[in-house]
Amino acid sequence: MTRAVNTGFAVAALAMLGVLGWLVSIVPAEDGERDWFGSLNPGGWMAWTFPTALFYWIIAALLLAFTWLAIRDPEPPRRGILGIATTRGDRLFISLLGSAFINLAWVGFGGSPDWGGLAISCIYALAVFRWV
Repeated sequence: MTRAVNTGFAVAALAMLGVLGWLVSIVPAEDGERDWFGSLNPGGWMAWTFPTALFYWIIAALLLAFTWLAIRDPEPPRRGILGIATTRGDRLFISLLGSAFINLAWVGFGGSPDWGGLAISCIYALAVFRWV
């Protein structure tokens, strides 16, 4: 891999860390205590909270990391229990899509708080990366 590609990804990673620092800095604070679930955009049309923004930040960081891995160390597709050839990126997509449905079902069936859905999604993602 060329030095320019590594430098580009290093700059992108630093930019991502900068965005994360900015997100933490705009979390509302009252009496010196941060309200991690408070609105980042009071009066806005969408309830942007720190956990919501962190969720999208993590997906962007995963895409960046998996792109870098695919360039640095290309992986030949492998066949798993689904019988289709998948790469790391395919398995990431399958795990993100499945996790979305798991969390929607968790909320739809009245599961509260959503930590249970998150735990099931993490187990699902580990299974996808191991056996799919």
